[in-house]
Amino acid sequence: MAAPAQPKKIVAPTVSQINAEFVTQLACKYWAPHIKKKSPFDIKVIEEIYEKEIVKSSQFKMNFYSFQIFKKKPDHFPFFFKHILKAALAETDGEFSLHEQTVLLLFLDHCFNSLEVDLIRSQVQQLISLPMWMGLQAARLELELKKTPKLRKFWNLIKKNDEKMDPEAREQAYQERRFLSQLIQKFISVLKSVPLSEPVTMDKVHYCERFIELMIDLEALLPTRRWFNTILDDSHLLVHCYLSNLVRREEDGHLFSQLLDMLKFYTGFEINDQTGNALTENEMTTIHYDRITSLQRAAFAHFTELYDFALSNVAEVDTRESLVKFFGPLSSNTLHQVASYLCLLPTLPKNEDTTFDKEFLLELLVSRHERRISQIQQLNQMPLYPTEKIIWDENIVPTEYYSGEGCLALPKLNLQFLTLHDYLLRNFNLFRLESTYEIRQDIEDSVSRMKPWLSEYGGVVFGGWARMAQPIVAFTVVEVAKPNIGENWPTRVRADVTINLNVRDHIKDEWEGLRKHDVCFLITVRPTKPYGTKFDRRRPFIEQVGLVYVRGCEIQGMLDDKGRVIEDGPEPRPNLRGESRTFRVFLDPNQYQQDMTNTIQNGAEDVYETFNIIMRRKPKENNFKAVLETIRNLMNTDCVVPDWLHDIILGYGDPSSAHYSKMPNQIATLDFNDTFLSIEHLKASFPGHNVKVTVEDPALQIPPFRITFPVRSGKGKKRKDADVEDEDTEEAKTLIVEPHVIPNRGPYPYNQPKRNTIQFTHTQIEAIRAGMQPGLTMVVGPPGTGKTDVAVQIISNIYHNFPEQRTLIVTHSNQALNQLFEKIMALDIDERHLLRLGHGEEELETEKDFSRYGRVNYVLARRIELLEEVKRLQKSLGVPGDASYTCETAGYFFLYQVMSRWEEYISKVKNKGSALPDVTEVSTFFPFHEYFANAPQPIFKGRSYEEDMEIAEGCFRHIKKIFTQLEEFRASELLRSGLDRSKYLLVKEAKIIAMTCTHAALKRHDLVKLGFKYDNILMEEAAQILEIETFIPLLLQNPQDGFSRLKRWIMIGDHHQLPPVIKNMAFQKYSNMEQSLFTRFVRVGVPTVDLDAQGRARASLCNLYNWRYKNLGNLPHVQLLPEFSTANAGLLYDFQLINVEDFQGVGESEPNPYFYQNLGEAEYVVALFMYMCLLGYPADRISILTTYNGQKHLIRDIINRRCGNNPLIGRPNKVTTVDRFQGQQNDYILLSLVRTRAVGHLRDVRRLVVAMSRARLGLYIFARVSLFQNCFELTPAFSQLTARPLHLHIIPTEPFPTTRKNGERPSHEVQIIKNMPQMANFVYNMYMHLIQTTHHYHQTLLQLPPAMVEEGEEVQNQETEFETEEAMTVQADIIPSPTDTSCSQETPAFQTDTTSNQTETTPSETGASSNPKAVSALSETPTTVAGAVPAPAEANMPQDATSASAETK
Repeated sequence: MAAPAQPKKIVAPTVSQINAEFVTQLACKYWAPHIKKKSPFDIKVIEEIYEKEIVKSSQFKMNFYSFQIFKKKPDHFPFFFKHILKAALAETDGEFSLHEQTVLLLFLDHCFNSLEVDLIRSQVQQLISLPMWMGLQAARLELELKKTPKLRKFWNLIKKNDEKMDPEAREQAYQERRFLSQLIQKFISVLKSVPLSEPVTMDKVHYCERFIELMIDLEALLPTRRWFNTILDDSHLLVHCYLSNLVRREEDGHLFSQLLDMLKFYTGFEINDQTGNALTENEMTTIHYDRITSLQRAAFAHFTELYDFALSNVAEVDTRESLVKFFGPLSSNTLHQVASYLCLLPTLPKNEDTTFDKEFLLELLVSRHERRISQIQQLNQMPLYPTEKIIWDENIVPTEYYSGEGCLALPKLNLQFLTLHDYLLRNFNLFRLESTYEIRQDIEDSVSRMKPWLSEYGGVVFGGWARMAQPIVAFTVVEVAKPNIGENWPTRVRADVTINLNVRDHIKDEWEGLRKHDVCFLITVRPTKPYGTKFDRRRPFIEQVGLVYVRGCEIQGMLDDKGRVIEDGPEPRPNLRGESRTFRVFLDPNQYQQDMTNTIQNGAEDVYETFNIIMRRKPKENNFKAVLETIRNLMNTDCVVPDWLHDIILGYGDPSSAHYSKMPNQIATLDFNDTFLSIEHLKASFPGHNVKVTVEDPALQIPPFRITFPVRSGKGKKRKDADVEDEDTEEAKTLIVEPHVIPNRGPYPYNQPKRNTIQFTHTQIEAIRAGMQPGLTMVVGPPGTGKTDVAVQIISNIYHNFPEQRTLIVTHSNQALNQLFEKIMALDIDERHLLRLGHGEEELETEKDFSRYGRVNYVLARRIELLEEVKRLQKSLGVPGDASYTCETAGYFFLYQVMSRWEEYISKVKNKGSALPDVTEVSTFFPFHEYFANAPQPIFKGRSYEEDMEIAEGCFRHIKKIFTQLEEFRASELLRSGLDRSKYLLVKEAKIIAMTCTHAALKRHDLVKLGFKYDNILMEEAAQILEIETFIPLLLQNPQDGFSRLKRWIMIGDHHQLPPVIKNMAFQKYSNMEQSLFTRFVRVGVPTVDLDAQGRARASLCNLYNWRYKNLGNLPHVQLLPEFSTANAGLLYDFQLINVEDFQGVGESEPNPYFYQNLGEAEYVVALFMYMCLLGYPADRISILTTYNGQKHLIRDIINRRCGNNPLIGRPNKVTTVDRFQGQQNDYILLSLVRTRAVGHLRDVRRLVVAMSRARLGLYIFARVSLFQNCFELTPAFSQLTARPLHLHIIPTEPFPTTRKNGERPSHEVQIIKNMPQMANFVYNMYMHLIQTTHHYHQTLLQLPPAMVEEGEEVQNQETEFETEEAMTVQADIIPSPTDTSCSQETPAFQTDTTSNQTETTPSETGASSNPKAVSALSETPTTVAGAVPAPAEANMPQDATSASAETK
């Protein structure tokens, strides 16, 4: 297979290069904000920028923020837009070049894709509306109006309005209506000018590609498609394109052909253009039959030479071959007449010959009437595993280095979709391709590590090895099952793969641990390079390793000694002898059928006899096949989305229609349970409302509260009386509050309900109220605004208000799910109703197990506990027998023994007529005194009859709950297996079920099959979840009577923070795959509740990112609590930007492509961390963040060398990337921005917001200030950062914690650190001074008389001495003297790095030491030794400070 050309790596410009740019120089002269003396505006500047920059650059990128510039002067845009339209139609040899018109096409495409912008929509609607049909030929127009009679009425109205217009305005309107028709004709003329074999300018090719992209986008949006599809069909654009020379040019026309196939797909999409309704398979077949029969009728009536065709049945004549056979012999004129009869072409005048080619006329008729292949059928026949043809096709799966230049044959996720099928299909294709890109990275990494070389005898020899790949010893296809009826691919294909696991034990365990359904890849390599050829990652991969085939497979299991599959289960796996292992795998039946057909029909080689490598992948990254199968299954079923959600998901209709205020089933009265802490809290939570409490006594106005809201239907009658309107407004703002008492639950302390202690703000209360009501609730939660607390309170309130309903919790990560669960357990929710699905429950910080089997064990243990209580109750009542034997016998005991005694008791103590009740009788006749003897005594207070009766009823409720739970647990006695019991819990018992979005996508089929049901969905981290992974949880249950039972959908997230992780830049930017459903809803205009008060960070730290939000303020405790008002000990500022210049002449380095490191910053960060720990800061309250993986690994290596094993310092809480730390926080954050040549991906403001919002008390940023302060996107944050000194200001004599208030001048001396070596030297001296002082202190203690040392102090000093001795031992091991060079013998950093995926190669193989400057930061500085650093004079130290994990991007 020929290796596709891979683009060269794009080198980021340096600061000096940026400053030398023409636009930078103009900015510094005219408009840059930091320039004080600006020159007056000169109109020539615009011309220069246009000529030198815009036209010259083909990388014209735009997103929906780009149109904000036009909003400043909206009245100018219509004039500008009209000039754009005029320029797009101009002749290419005139004022505008074809390249300029390509840029204009791109601008128009962005306009059509930004219809949510009012300014754009008002102009675009003039181009795309019913009047544009005046571009149709007369016969076709009449046919279309006849099809939809109501359109004729509108058409006549349009003509009347046109007659009233003045001639100039009418001419302008006609030009706009015909614009797209004229643009199509212009494109056809450009397309026809492309020669077949002669050289062609790439401007023409790019123009044609961009034009087809525009056509696809117009067809893929319902508002534009509705009228444009008919225009496109009438122009026969597809026929012209498929017959063009560009399609036949194999190299230049490859992308054009792929785009053309996409356009063909959308022109025939299964939708009614006028109504927007999806068409079923039967309806599409009917349309096809109507076309064929109308052609047959025309042939029978007017063309005698087509009688045979007219009288044949449809199935016999609707293939391409049949149509060509019947119509091929006809003359061009006859073909034109047939087409004109069908209103496809204008009528041919008598005695005139047609001007169209016969080839065009024949293709027009054949392509229009040939049998269509069902879209779902094509999808079902598609292999789910990518092959080598797709994996390395740059047009389909572009490399990571996609720059935005040119278009791609990829679907786009924008605001709107045609149907749910279209929505799922676009997501299916993009998810498949993004997975393919990740698979490509894994294949390239593993195969290159194996170093396949050509042996002397012509075979393959592997010079290296890889953890994730092994050479195949034998491969055999063992089963090809028969196809199902109506299918032509086998139902199942199985094969055996044998490998030799002569590897380390832990890697051998990983291979033997492959589980059922794990996906592996079978690879064929035929290298052409001789033994010993070095592999170069910067050159094309395929030609270096000789890769020929890639096929996917799914593990069924490993075979035992007898050739049987070892099943997964609780039983221990058998110990197999030797190192040879055989795996039974499932191959993709569709792919196998295609390969075998190719082998038989074309004589190609059998792919399945050539495999010589099997590759596995990390389990967390290897779930793509299951997700793709889930999406494909959804497309094969009737997706039933609630009616109130359907149009919003597709992006149409009123975006606020699913808000609770517009829902027809809005609930008037809600019990807010423990949401409010007091009546004052309640009143403050509803500003602008009149609160009426049903009881006047302040002592009784205590929570919990039920609130009755005024509910008004949207279809109220018009009121003429203004007074009535005022009265109605007053009524609409009145809330009726009813305090109520929770019934007594029993006499034991644990019977008391757990209560919320958070004083929610009024916006949080609005979010909780919206979440309790039916409909769609969107909560935007900036950092630290209590998103999780709001989510937990919504769940709790739904649980108590609607006990029969079930709620599904979905989050992006296991960590977020565990945080939610830990807070849910702190509220008044019975734990038997909680269930946690998927892996990750082991990370819960609780001894309780909420997994499926953990809940089964809980039920069984709880059953035994409750039956013991029944036994005790039986004994206390003196009832003989064994009532506690089973749940069933306990039920009979309750019914016949307990209830009878309770009813008798009630009859004795209830109020008898007018006589006053006797308080003592309540206690005297109570039948369960002996049972409650272990409760706090006395049970009855004897103060009042009502109080004691409530206590008695509480005691009975306690008893009744025992038997209620036992009744629920009866199923566990009937179901014997753990699997059946767990299924029962999932389907019947659990009320709150939690899972990650990935688990939902993987297990949808199993959940639906079980009959899983739920009424509400709450999604946390919704802005981080992929669009499709947000949608799938809506469909984890079968519809009831054709309707979804879903009542509420609560999404909580923050679209101003980082979006879903998409590794491929092309899918991320071009296809907009990083747009979450949450973000799309915000763009569409769905109402949101914006939380507006943060309680995480100091107010000064919050200012670094609150500019990104509407009205983000601070909660009162941020100003009041001591931890926020106290300064950071030893540091002058609570946040600071520290400038880091090049160290030893090097700033950022790149040992591997896109693996950025900065040694100076890394050493500086670690030195500050060590300084803080030496002052007394707890290490676990400090986290180190960076913006690149390379820097993360480098910092980890430096910590391992400097201080990782030192008990006086330790390790920070986390060393990770900003992206990985989203959703987490810590008191003190040290942040390294790494880059010194270009800003890099921090230019994304969302990443900046995450980086700035992780710290609670202190944020210290290490960066090249001159680079970042000039980045326009980062200005709001960096203007605050650069307002403070750019050198680190420390107070070394101020211990932790300090009493100094934040912002106060310190009483201790402030020291200014000017560079990293100075800081490293300072920390070393500080450390040595601390060790010597401690050592001297202990020597002094040893010389004192024993009586002068208190016993307790002696014990404490012994402990401290032990710790100090340990520290000194570490110091002796790790901190040699300034002249000691022994640490050149240390173990290289790469051997200790356990985070790397692949650690089997040496630094020279991985390129980890490819940066000669990346040695210890102190290698040539005799006096600068940081903390537990190796020797300062280690000139001979191995140059491996860059982590060997450089392979892991």
